[in-house]
Parts: sequence; C-alpha cells; structure tokens
Amino acid sequence: MTDAGALLLTRARLLRLGVALCAGAAIPASPTLAQQPQQPGRPRMNTRPIPSTQEALPVVGCGTWLGFDQRPGTPEYGRLAGVLDALFAAGGSVIDSSPMYGRSEETTGELLAASNQHARAFSVAGPPQDGKHPRGGQRGHEVPSVGAFLATKVWTSGRDAGIAQMEQSFARLRTQRMDLMQVHNLVDWRTHLATLRGWKDQGRVRYIGITHYTASAYGEVESVLRAQKLDFLQINYSIDARDAEKRLLPLAAERGVAVIVNMPFGGGGLLRRLRDKPLPDWAAEIGCTSWAQVLIKFVLSHPAVTCTIPGTSRPEHMVDNAAAGAGTMPDAAFWRRNAASLAV
Repeated sequence: MTDAGALLLTRARLLRLGVALCAGAAIPASPTLAQQPQQPGRPRMNTRPIPSTQEALPVVGCGTWLGFDQRPGTPEYGRLAGVLDALFAAGGSVIDSSPMYGRSEETTGELLAASNQHARAFSVAGPPQDGKHPRGGQRGHEVPSVGAFLATKVWTSGRDAGIAQMEQSFARLRTQRMDLMQVHNLVDWRTHLATLRGWKDQGRVRYIGITHYTASAYGEVESVLRAQKLDFLQINYSIDARDAEKRLLPLAAERGVAVIVNMPFGGGGLLRRLRDKPLPDWAAEIGCTSWAQVLIKFVLSHPAVTCTIPGTSRPEHMVDNAAAGAGTMPDAAFWRRNAASLAV
C-alpha cells in the first residue's frame, strides 16, 4: 500500500474488508464453542514457554474486563460465544478475569460449560517426557487436552475473605483447578500468596502471580518480584506506556517469571487515536492489516513478554487480535525506524 493510496479505515471497516478477502476469517454461527478447527490458510498462533515449567502458552489471549460483564438473553451476551470460538480457532487459550469485573467470571464459566473447551482438563496419556509434567501439574502420568487456560484474581483483604472469594471464582468459572491465580493490584499480597502457595502444593492452582496496571505502583511491584518466587507477572505495557521496559520486564526475564501484558491498546484511547490515520506501508511487512494488530505486535516484540490479553466483546475483533499472534515479531530496530508513524 502506498501513501497516496492508503485508506483511512476504521477498525470495523478494515475488518469487514479482511473478512471479504479471506474466508478463513469468518466466524461460523455456532451454538457452542466445541470443536472449532484451525482456520485453513491461516498460520497457527505462536506460543512462548512459561519459564517456570516450559509449558507452551499461546501469545494472544482474551481479557474479560467490561466485555464479558453481560447477562444471558442480551445481544451482547449472545456475541460472546463467538469471541471464544475465534480465540480457540486461532490457537489461543488464555482467558483472564477477576471478581472485580462484575459478571465476567460467571459469563466465562457459562460459555465454557456449554462447550468442550473448559479449563484444559487433564487426561491420562502415558508418562511425561524427561520426567516433567508439561503443564506443571503434580501427577506425572497426565497431559492436558486442548482448551482454555483460565486465569483469574483475588481482590480483597484478609485470609478468610481471600479464600472465600477464590472459592467463589472456582464456582463461577466452573472449574476444580485454576490454571493461574493472581493477586489483583497487590491487594494484601503477603496474605494471599501464602494461601496460594499452599493451594499450588495441593494442585488446586497450577501457577501463581501478581498484577497491576499503573506505573505509580511499579516500585512495589518490583519489590515483590524481587522478594517472592512467582510464576507470572501481569502488567500494563503499550507503545504509549513503556515504563515497564525500564526495570520490570528485564527483571521478570532475570527472575524466570512469565509476563502477561494487559492494556496493549493503552486502555483503548491509543487505538481510538490511531484509527483515523492511514495504516503505513511497513505494516504489511510484518503481516498486519489493522492498527490493533500493529499495537499487539509491538507488545509481543519484547522478548520478556509471554502473552497479551486485549479485551473484546466482538468476534471480529478477536479474529483480528489473534492474527497478530502469528508470524515473526519485529525487533527493536524496526520499531525505532518506524516510530514517527506511530506518533499520536
């Protein structure tokens, strides 16, 4: 695409064009999430290893803040099965929620219970390779089936209140084992990490971590990351909010901690500011057909990042987001060369 011929496309218009050009991008209307095949002609989503176990994790997931806080019977709720269809069809698995997100946990549990894609259930399949369980579990003769990687959070103070809230999350998500439980925004993190270490030993949770979303908390996040043995850090990072590059992302890599990036679109404002700008020629060089894909590729280009979880309630946006997880990721020099195109 040349500068003269560049189109001023909104995300919705660009997605409609992409669907028309590539039948593989269409989301079939289906009553459940079950048995969604990889779309023909579309590359499989990349994975990256979780440092503490080397389990492969797909690089693009789905956040449920706002979008999944919907009640059955509404048009908004009716679209959400298609969102998860799109995630799984692209090879994704990570679904991130929180008791803070209204009805999002409950909605996620309902949708997964209506499908065969619930929390990556374990199935007997012979001994593990090299004596290690590929998913970090306790029983070495089992391997997981394909499906959702469920992540949620504890967001309250006090041991008993934390346990009660986490038990409620298990019930809402309709799972007996949580893939990842995180201390949300570091609320009473000492108390909850102690509980979670016990639950991890018991096999109730597979991974534990901490989260935050604002640079003002980075000092405390860094202190916890240095002092505690964690599997995951969830933190904000985007092309217009890069403070995590300075200390947190390098520290996570040094400590062997997986990184989930929230807010890859800068909380949504960044994408809104870019949508009326023409997509630059160089976007095609990295396999991007939308600004959303460019922003996700930027986040995934950092070697410390394991996965990103852009939130959406629309199937076509999930298709678009997931596509950014395939192919090669540009290096830092590429982004420096093209920084002017991303100025907003």
